[in-house]
Amino acid sequence: GRIAAQVSVSDLPRALQFYCDVLGFQKVFENGDPVGFVILEKEAAELHLNLDRQHRATHQNVAHLMVSDATALYDHLVAHGVRIVKGLRDADFGLRCFVLADPDGNRIDVGQDL
Repeated sequence: GRIAAQVSVSDLPRALQFYCDVLGFQKVFENGDPVGFVILEKEAAELHLNLDRQHRATHQNVAHLMVSDATALYDHLVAHGVRIVKGLRDADFGLRCFVLADPDGNRIDVGQDL
């Protein structure tokens, strides 16, 4: 089986610009008229975006993204003005990690095995 994180967003075009153009995901499915649900993929990662115009982010992480080079992604995001919630660090639990916020303030924890 598999499981994919579902992230609520208040502005779907803005979210797609961020997740596709900045994070490098590809849209593989959309549903609704107007579109209110989208599936994104990047390598083995899958993320579901759900339109909720009243959405307000919380202080909790909504997804965890494992990558092969956390430093390169961190530098890329900083160069694109993405808000970093927790800076890049090597944690005692065996990950190089950081937390970013999407345009809605949804927090995504990024990790790389050390």
